[in-house]
Amino acid sequence: MGPLDGVRVVEIAGIGPGPFCAMLLADMGAEVVRVDRPETAGGAGWPALMSRGRRSVVVDLKHERGAEVVLRLVEHADALLEGFRPGVAERLGIGPDDCLARNPRLVYGRMTGWGQDGPLRHAAGHDIAYIALAGALHPIGEPGGAPVPPLNLLGDFGGGGMLLAFGIACGLLEARRSGQGQVVDAAIVDGAALLTTSIHEMVTLGLWEERRGANLLDGGAPYYGVYETADGEHVAVGALEPKFYGEPAGGRVPHPDPGRVDRRVRGQRRLRRAGPWTERGEGPSAQPRPGHLHARRRVAAARPRATVQPHRARTARSATSAGAAHRRGALLQRLRRRGDRLPPRHRRHRLGPAHASRTLAVASSHRSSTSMNRENASRCRL
Repeated sequence: MGPLDGVRVVEIAGIGPGPFCAMLLADMGAEVVRVDRPETAGGAGWPALMSRGRRSVVVDLKHERGAEVVLRLVEHADALLEGFRPGVAERLGIGPDDCLARNPRLVYGRMTGWGQDGPLRHAAGHDIAYIALAGALHPIGEPGGAPVPPLNLLGDFGGGGMLLAFGIACGLLEARRSGQGQVVDAAIVDGAALLTTSIHEMVTLGLWEERRGANLLDGGAPYYGVYETADGEHVAVGALEPKFYGEPAGGRVPHPDPGRVDRRVRGQRRLRRAGPWTERGEGPSAQPRPGHLHARRRVAAARPRATVQPHRARTARSATSAGAAHRRGALLQRLRRRGDRLPPRHRRHRLGPAHASRTLAVASSHRSSTSMNRENASRCRL
């Protein structure tokens, strides 16, 4: 159960931000059915982390009856999301006009890199190109060096998949209020630019320089950055407030003027070995690494066969339910320390049921238990 319980979503299978968006919706309780292409169904050898919590059907969208299968799913759905380049969904017969004609309340989510219009709309692209054009790549990196790609977290997932999930949630609220669906156009280049709003604000106020490594949050300040430790590890230090700045040195170092940052502080000496910092991570100045107990409890969750993935996003709970959860957690911790066997209902993985994806061949004679495609699963293979 979750805030999106009862919401039904059709996901046209893709890569990167699209599956991430569908994962977020499924984590919040939505019933998501992914439409896979025959050549990619099953995903053999690929860990099914972003595919968790949803079923799938296999449909050849290039077949003359492929579009009709998707449109039958759409008739009973609240939202659809696709990640084709502009014009492809329309050519396949599952564009916004086709889908909204079948279901006027549908929220049609579109995930693209460059957007549905503009000179680059039909160009190929990847995360690094989108965030470069958006101005989000330039500020990241060492002074005097080239910008450093922040993996594909900033564009694909932060400015792409998460923005699309937010747009779909807003569209669902509007559809329930007005009874009218709409098209949500989420472009990674737009979302990445949106994430730089606070930097633009600081530039306007004269608090941010164009050059890298000269600002408060880009490593230019000695009290906000990454330090090498004596044992060859690294520790992230965030001590923006003066009262926390002296903590790594026993409180003996005064907080410098943010407007007169001297990066030479970095080279004067190494911090102590990382072990105690990793174990404690106490206070804003000694930030823990991913292996810290807090990270293991709140961020990374071990799955069977040693696969690790982040926990799903958490939703607000009432004070009563939160207190009950705290008491249950304390009890489980005591049982684990004593080596007692856990009650059966506590043995399953914290994320809930194991990956629920089940490929449903459209040619299969059985019927899916999912209400969304109960009438569409038993069709000839397309």
